[in-house]
Amino acid sequence: MSNKILGDGEGAEMGLLSHLIELRDRLLRMLLAVGIFFLCLFPFSKTIWTYLSEPLTRHAGTMQAIDIASPFLIPFKVCLLLSVVLAAPVLLYQIWAFVAPGLYRHEKRLVTPLLVSSTILFYLGMAFAYFVVFPLVFGFFNRVAPEGVEVIPDIGRYLDFIITIFIAFGIAFEVPVATVLLVAIGVTTPDDLVKKRPYFIVCAFIVGMFLTPPDVISQTLLALPMWLLYEVGIFFSRIFLKRKKEFSEEAEARYNSEPEISPEDEAAADELSNSDAPK
Repeated sequence: MSNKILGDGEGAEMGLLSHLIELRDRLLRMLLAVGIFFLCLFPFSKTIWTYLSEPLTRHAGTMQAIDIASPFLIPFKVCLLLSVVLAAPVLLYQIWAFVAPGLYRHEKRLVTPLLVSSTILFYLGMAFAYFVVFPLVFGFFNRVAPEGVEVIPDIGRYLDFIITIFIAFGIAFEVPVATVLLVAIGVTTPDDLVKKRPYFIVCAFIVGMFLTPPDVISQTLLALPMWLLYEVGIFFSRIFLKRKKEFSEEAEARYNSEPEISPEDEAAADELSNSDAPK
């Protein structure tokens, strides 16, 4: 008996060790993916920074570096952050491959499209911030500057500012994914989401007030996409519930179509299994 208990303990320990080894391998692959992107991007760090700062320099004309090491550290930081963003599909795949064996089949069918859609939506949010929000916001700030004040932003503070905006709009564009997830786990329904639409619109403007600069333009530019994406989430949540119902009906039909085993056949099967058991 003690040997059996020891064997079970050793099996559990080996199972935990194998999971830790797999986790280490996954993390190393994630770091390798980020490193490869960084090595490819760093030689073009100046070009990337010029492109990234173009929405501001278009209006301000020039920027300054207050800290001594900023001319080197800021492009380095930009390349590193951009490497993480570009490697996001690889990072998500490694996370998915690690947790997938512990999921049911219907959970796998739900997680895969959510991971893909969330990645695409985050990229769309960042693109919306760069091509739509930045030109309007920086143009507004440059116009409202008092007479005699020359706008020469610091590159470090500019980077912190745009990272905040990128993250804010990237998360805001995840509203459809969050909506479908809430419906999938049974927290709410599409009809309840429709009834709560006015409250969500107010919350979207409040979130925009906290996550964007203190101007009405950027606040509205964040709140309106959140509202539209909320409607998209309601639409796809209805499709999800319809597909879920169809899947349940198909599973029930397959279950009902299976031949029933009579008590006599079940008893005979048990007797046969007992006779084949070793004495």
